[in-house]
Amino acid sequence: MANRFVLNETSYHGAGAINAIADEVTARGFKKAFVCSDPDLIKFGVTKKVTDVLDKVNFPYEIYSNIKPNPTIENVQTGVAAFKAAGTDCIIAIGGGSSMDTAKAIGIIITNPEFADVVSLEGVAPTKKPCVPIIAVPTTAGTAAEVTINYVITDDAKNRKMVCVDVHDIPVCAVVDPDMMATMPKGLTAATGMDALTHAIEGYITKGAWEMSDMFHIKAIEIIAKSLRAAVNNESAGREGMALGQYIAGMGFSNVGLGIVHSMAHPLGALYDTPHGVANAIILPTVMEYNAPATGEKYRDIAKAMGVEGVDAMSLEDARKAAIDAVKQLSVDVGIPQDLKEIVKAEDVDFLSESAFADACRPGNPRDTSVEEIKALYLSLM
Repeated sequence: MANRFVLNETSYHGAGAINAIADEVTARGFKKAFVCSDPDLIKFGVTKKVTDVLDKVNFPYEIYSNIKPNPTIENVQTGVAAFKAAGTDCIIAIGGGSSMDTAKAIGIIITNPEFADVVSLEGVAPTKKPCVPIIAVPTTAGTAAEVTINYVITDDAKNRKMVCVDVHDIPVCAVVDPDMMATMPKGLTAATGMDALTHAIEGYITKGAWEMSDMFHIKAIEIIAKSLRAAVNNESAGREGMALGQYIAGMGFSNVGLGIVHSMAHPLGALYDTPHGVANAIILPTVMEYNAPATGEKYRDIAKAMGVEGVDAMSLEDARKAAIDAVKQLSVDVGIPQDLKEIVKAEDVDFLSESAFADACRPGNPRDTSVEEIKALYLSLM
């Protein structure tokens, strides 16, 4: 079977990269941009950094900000209507996963209107046309939505997140500028950073992993392990490292899938609005322990990438423990809660377990699982 890899046509990296947006929109012949960004980014002037670039070259745009932290079907459908009313021909998505996921769904529906119900996009939807061209500008170092073929939309009516996978939704251009991430508060930096680490680790051990994806994931783990603590302290080198590390992780996992850390995190976001990165960070060490028997020597590689010394001399069992302990320590150091006691209600565990098992990320997990085993993992975290 052939292994497929899908990446952005173009990406820009480094401080000041947002200035390239003016060249991109004009060179591509666009006439008016639909700027997707969440209300807080507009309120705190982060979105303005990009619109200022557009203003300098007199490039017209319309701003759309009806976007929740866990974007909903309604956010997408009102966005589709706003895009049509604005007469725009491209999308500039500014923000974290919420803005970019909303932009992807809007862009797909504009060019594939038969999916206007949004629900039919879940899973691997048979869309026929590429979405409206998207220029993606991340403001968090975590989701890597700017380079992935995935997006997640919440179905409020069913209290569940829909994972959508579509090669037609990848942004044509990613602009990864660490200066856009400098205003992130500590808690958000920590949560999104642990999300990026989860992407790298799950992508490294998923059933679909192969040599090319391994190359990206192990390097991403190394960069994130070196950079996250400094990024949380708002040091420029840490910010720059995280901007790059999370993007590299996205290059990998987008093409090979994830596992049940994400499967278990998604229902927490849908039911309790738990920040995705926090949910992943809490669940990751426990699921790593659960998956260890199905990972061969890969935890030894993870431990090395996390900076653990003397790994080569360890037994396989000790190397696996070292990798898990290093992840736990990083999570503690950046202030992530260590259990789900303050999040999960006992009466919801059955629903959460069934939702996690049905999640699109679950089949990629290196160890085959069941609703009952997922339930046991949730309970162990309570």
